[in-house]
Amino acid sequence: MPDKYAIRYLPVAVDDLLSIFDWIATDSPARAASFTDKLDKRIGSLAAHPFLGHVPKDKKLQAFGYRVLVFESYLVFYKVRGHIVEIHRVIHGSRHLDDIA
Repeated sequence: MPDKYAIRYLPVAVDDLLSIFDWIATDSPARAASFTDKLDKRIGSLAAHPFLGHVPKDKKLQAFGYRVLVFESYLVFYKVRGHIVEIHRVIHGSRHLDDIA
């Protein structure tokens, strides 16, 4: 069985997740909890499959070494460093990506 990778959330990614929860919770706290739980499980799948996400098309994001995991309308930007998967950002797909890198 292959080694599992550690998942590490950068503080800005934690802030992203809290913002997503808060935004959904204004309509339905139960849905917010369910959604963020599913999102966290999807991100957790990177522990076993760190290259599950694709290399972004944007050259600037490629140059920074990002990979992207898509979950519903959200994009999870991460980097694989050794045996650690660093979660850098979790943003809605409609956002402009210039402030990611």
